[in-house]
Amino acid sequence: MSITTEFFRHPMLTGAIAASSGSLATAMTRDLGLESARSVVELGPGTGVFTASIVAALPPSAAFAAVEINPRLVGALRRAFPSVSVVEGSAETLATLLAEACDVVVSGLPWTAMPAVRQRQVLDAICGTLSSHGRFTTFAYAHTAWTPPARRFARLLRSRFSVVERTRVVWRNLPPAYVYRAALPACHLGALRDQPAAAAS
Repeated sequence: MSITTEFFRHPMLTGAIAASSGSLATAMTRDLGLESARSVVELGPGTGVFTASIVAALPPSAAFAAVEINPRLVGALRRAFPSVSVVEGSAETLATLLAEACDVVVSGLPWTAMPAVRQRQVLDAICGTLSSHGRFTTFAYAHTAWTPPARRFARLLRSRFSVVERTRVVWRNLPPAYVYRAALPACHLGALRDQPAAAAS
């Protein structure tokens, strides 16, 4: 199934006009500790480019759930990755979909297509799902970096994680993108720092 076809069918659900590249998948899954993870969640797996990299890195004993809102993509993912628990659902309800905290969350969600309220809801769901030493990774397209939704997301991310890093641009992707890696969810430290400027954006 083509991600381009799904973009034109449901642009707000899909968010990307082309599938992510192998180079971006490598950047997204590097240095996450997947090799020793016990539980991993992927949000917005699309056609499974990141999913394949995650499966290749995980130990056999790890639990891996992929949450996708597009029912056509859910069916394709279940056929392509029978060992993965593919759940049809929305990222905001992540806590109700999982039985326990997870070690890693990998997200392919289209953050700049979300209104401020949904950005906050999804990030809160991710923080609430991760263990105290959990890690979160996501990406953004380089050409959107200075748009208000992208800047708002960066502020919200830093308000919800004590450690946030941004990689160099991955040029071998269409469009070029960079990766955010975040750790130490602030909700576990009793220090959710939602900035007033973020709410006003």
